[in-house]
Amino acid sequence: MNQLNHANLIQLYAAFESRNDIILVLEYVEGGELFDRIIDENYNLTELDTVLFIRQICEGLQYMHKNYILHLDLKPENILCVSRATNKIKIIDFGLARRYKPREKLRVNFGTPEFLAPEVINYEFVSFPTDMWSLGVITYMLLSGLSPFLGDDDNETLNNILACQWNFEEEEFADISDEAKDFITRLLVKSKSWRMSATESLRHTWLSDRNLHYRLHQKVKMTSDLSIGTAVLIVTD
Repeated sequence: MNQLNHANLIQLYAAFESRNDIILVLEYVEGGELFDRIIDENYNLTELDTVLFIRQICEGLQYMHKNYILHLDLKPENILCVSRATNKIKIIDFGLARRYKPREKLRVNFGTPEFLAPEVINYEFVSFPTDMWSLGVITYMLLSGLSPFLGDDDNETLNNILACQWNFEEEEFADISDEAKDFITRLLVKSKSWRMSATESLRHTWLSDRNLHYRLHQKVKMTSDLSIGTAVLIVTD
């Protein structure tokens, strides 16, 4: 954490160690977990909101990966909103992070089942694409409120991941753009060598096309106008 200095990563200011404790002095972030926005029925998380969130996560990952650091525990609970009024985020919890040394083949056997990449479950070598798989799961969840691989228990969840069983058939994806679906499809790939990198993700149309973002903005505006119109009609009746 001492070696990471980026707008989308929680900052460590100081650390102290006593006989019984390690104390970390961290940047104060008050907006709550991104997970809270996913499960909050009163919060309307739009596709454009998700674009803004995912872009920032990608920028944080791009910086980490350029510095040869893997997070290895990316999930909505480990992404904090800077405040409740903005869509700015910080990636937190580097407790499982590892320095990546290409010559030293790194294996890990930890993480949260829903977000584990197939290579972690198979105890194969992990690298930058391992974080990108988790980003694909987070994107799916933000867009739909659903978890793509979640089973009735951890065993079923892990088997679903290994089988790479997921789809866009749920009604929650009916109004989601093809670009967003393509973005997820390029991350939730079983073979890690075929997944997009953080840099490639930032270049993907879904995150980079201003015309698409304008269309998504207009869609939000139109939905908002329709709901206001409906409310006026109800009051008039």
